[in-house]
Amino acid sequence: MFLSVFDMFKVGIGPSSSHTMGPMVAAARFLDLMRTSPFNFAGLRASLHGSLAFTGVGHATDRATILGLAGFTPQDYDAEKAEAALQAINNTHQITVPDLPALKFDPKTDMIFDYDVKLTGHANGMMLMATDAQGDVVLRETYYSIGGGFVMTEAELAAGKDTDEGAPIPYPFKSAAEMLEMAKASGKTIAGMKRANEVSRNGEVHLREGSKRLWQVMNDCINRGLETGGTLPGGLSVKRRAKGIHDALQAERGMNLQAPHTINDWMSVYAMAVNEENAAGGQVVTAPTNGAAGVMPATLRYYLDHVPGASESHIEDFLLTAAAIGGLVKFNASISGAEAGCQAEVGSAAAMSAAGLCAVMGGTPEQVENAAEIALEHHLGMTCDPIKGLVQVPCIERNGLGAIKAVSAASLALRGDGTHLVPLDACIETMRQTGADMSEKYKETSLGGLAVNVPNC
Repeated sequence: MFLSVFDMFKVGIGPSSSHTMGPMVAAARFLDLMRTSPFNFAGLRASLHGSLAFTGVGHATDRATILGLAGFTPQDYDAEKAEAALQAINNTHQITVPDLPALKFDPKTDMIFDYDVKLTGHANGMMLMATDAQGDVVLRETYYSIGGGFVMTEAELAAGKDTDEGAPIPYPFKSAAEMLEMAKASGKTIAGMKRANEVSRNGEVHLREGSKRLWQVMNDCINRGLETGGTLPGGLSVKRRAKGIHDALQAERGMNLQAPHTINDWMSVYAMAVNEENAAGGQVVTAPTNGAAGVMPATLRYYLDHVPGASESHIEDFLLTAAAIGGLVKFNASISGAEAGCQAEVGSAAAMSAAGLCAVMGGTPEQVENAAEIALEHHLGMTCDPIKGLVQVPCIERNGLGAIKAVSAASLALRGDGTHLVPLDACIETMRQTGADMSEKYKETSLGGLAVNVPNC
């Protein structure tokens, strides 16, 4: 199995990797399919199903789908151009993209939220359709947004999760047990093995420059969040808190008034800054998802700013180690809140972050695996119940607590020798089973939990 660090960590836009980025990517793929088809197209239609329907408005899924059909992609998204395009589509009921004729599309009638039909492949399902001059559907494709911005067609999903067909890699581990065995046999760290895999596919320069880019976007996102106040969009009137908390922490630091436990506030505020930016539709990095995008940047920023002896030269090792753990979770369970609840999002992010921190602080592969297991174990059963379908409450604070758990897990693992009772593989399998057993109400549908027990309008 090979999953690149740049597949696990993708630069994109908020508020959701599975509900915003995924549909936009799916729409772009559908345009490419249309360009290679022999039919004469005159219009477009889209239907959202399952979680994409239930929380689609709060997650801007309809906007993302329409913009994707208009040629926008997450990696080069321009907010001003997007708003202009949406306004034009609403006014003209027409979409124009290169290499295709002008296509009829009325957002009020052609963007369908289908709450009754549940597609069988995944909770995040959508159908994209192209019509002829008579309005008959002549091309149709079903897409599933499976978490973290990953998208698969119905056929791809049916073919299985492991669809990597590239050249063999030096260290093809599919489980934590295999990973540890390979580390022991090779004498390499987890980051070292992951680096060898990456370089074998994409080269050293791509890895080096790409890693710098990822951290730059993560850190810029933190800084924007720390500097921006106001109220988040969506109707809940949630106030941004990161700026105020950060200002207070800086003032207290100058007065030497901070208690030891205040370090938790620093970790939380870094994470909250990212997720407030995400909730506002800003640029973030999936880590492994948008809903959990704050945990890893917060943990890495904590390391760089607060740990004596920290060095930016270790950032790549942090990302590589985290990506290795994230790949195991994605391959053997899920990183999708709609599929397995928030244990799959913030839980996975905490496990990845704990592993990365443990690694850059000198942990052995066994200690790194232990750190990931501790962090994931103590997120098991966590539901995904966003109020009003918005990635705001409880998501923003939850990322702060996820970062705190990640740091605590790494610290506990470093205090031991790597031996422990519950293997990471067993914890990942438990998370998968728990997600399968979890009621749909608690898997990003806003039909249960806080979403129905807290007034949201």
